[in-house]
Amino acid sequence: MKFFLNSNTESYLRSLADELGESTNAVRVELNRLTHAGLLVSKPNGRTITYSANEQHPLFKDIHSVVRKYIGIDQLIEQVVSKLGSIEFAFITGDYARGIDSGVIDIVIVGTVDNHYLQNLIIKTERIIQRRIRSLVFDAEEYLNYKGKLFTGPVVIIWGEENLIQI
Repeated sequence: MKFFLNSNTESYLRSLADELGESTNAVRVELNRLTHAGLLVSKPNGRTITYSANEQHPLFKDIHSVVRKYIGIDQLIEQVVSKLGSIEFAFITGDYARGIDSGVIDIVIVGTVDNHYLQNLIIKTERIIQRRIRSLVFDAEEYLNYKGKLFTGPVVIIWGEENLIQI
């Protein structure tokens, strides 16, 4: 999930071993298998080797789609966008954007929404995907004022154009 939810994610052996609570040897074996299969790419970074998803692999888009469906983002997107209001863009931030399944999905929505309806959707979606959802809603002006202060890590765009978000 770490590499295929957000393709900009990079990590190295010890970091992954600590995050997953596994031995470095076990993680090394899996990294080598995924790299040998072409699903990950590795590159030297000083004394370490960093790994990231190979977006050029023919199965990348399919794996990315499966990961999104597994964590329920696709269900959330369909429900939110179809009935919620006038959404300019929306994105996932926090742990899920970093590829970590912490059980909490942080979503930011920019636009005009029916907050009561949003809360009802969140409650229903949380039951379906068995994860907690925290939402922030901004109008375009508020977003421009806060974006540099609140959203400094990676994001996964779930609705709208990437060039509009400019984080």
